[in-house]
Amino acid sequence: MAAGGVTAGGSSADGLIVVDKPAGMTSHDVVARIRRLAKTRRVGHGGTLDPMATGVLIIGVGRATRLLTYVIGSSKSYAATIRLGQSTVTDDAEGEVTAVGAVAGVGDEAIRAGLAAQRGEIDQVPSAVSAIKVNGERAYKRVREGETVELPARRVTISRLDVLDIRRVAEPEVIDVEVEVDCSSGTYIRAIARDLGAVLGVGGHLTALRRTAVGRMTLAEAVTLDELELRAPDVVGLSMSEAARQAFPQRTATAEEARVLSHGGPLEPVGIGGPYAVFGPTGEVLAIVSERAGRARAEIVLAPA
Repeated sequence: MAAGGVTAGGSSADGLIVVDKPAGMTSHDVVARIRRLAKTRRVGHGGTLDPMATGVLIIGVGRATRLLTYVIGSSKSYAATIRLGQSTVTDDAEGEVTAVGAVAGVGDEAIRAGLAAQRGEIDQVPSAVSAIKVNGERAYKRVREGETVELPARRVTISRLDVLDIRRVAEPEVIDVEVEVDCSSGTYIRAIARDLGAVLGVGGHLTALRRTAVGRMTLAEAVTLDELELRAPDVVGLSMSEAARQAFPQRTATAEEARVLSHGGPLEPVGIGGPYAVFGPTGEVLAIVSERAGRARAEIVLAPA
């Protein structure tokens, strides 16, 4: 991971940071800390992590905040621990236990089968204690005020849900299941735990959650907040161009195409599906482009004015 500094496609104030979020902080807490370190208010995050969760949180600084819309939609990977035998109000260890179930009769194969049923494209009901808005107010706020919140199911894709270990704990009498998950944006890992507990009739919740990847950005390139403190104010790890190369398919424009694009004009399509990054002849990122109606048009222009 680059140590920051001025590189092609942006200054040290423009780019992404792959943060290894510690437990106990909200995503907004991390944004506030980096605003102070980077000495700018133009900072945002690409996908909320619950306070209990740790791991990959993508932070955008300066013009790179415009990339966060695409980061939020990227696939995610997690390592998690599901506890069977207890339900909680939040579907994780931060909430009070609302029910307990006897796990003595729950076999390993039943656990594996219950998780296998959640693989693929499924309709998942998000956790009621979530940031989803209900009539303009966050669902978690309504739940904390004593309201019963029922959220509609959402179509998500869980492409991998592997069981790493199943441990039987004597006190309290529960079963802890270690899993790894690859999933689409919008998937709630807490809901996987809740739904497994419901299928088995014993209740379930998460006791640990660590996000290991967002798209192609992983823990291998993540930095801690303590490490960022030592680098401040030069905290950006991926310049604008590096970030775009990580997050998108790529196309290199000719000098004439770069000129047209910089003036808001369309390019000829080249058959790349989905949004992709267009780079100039010298390697700087120019724009994020989508092809539609026979033309390649910029969704956002990233080249500095």
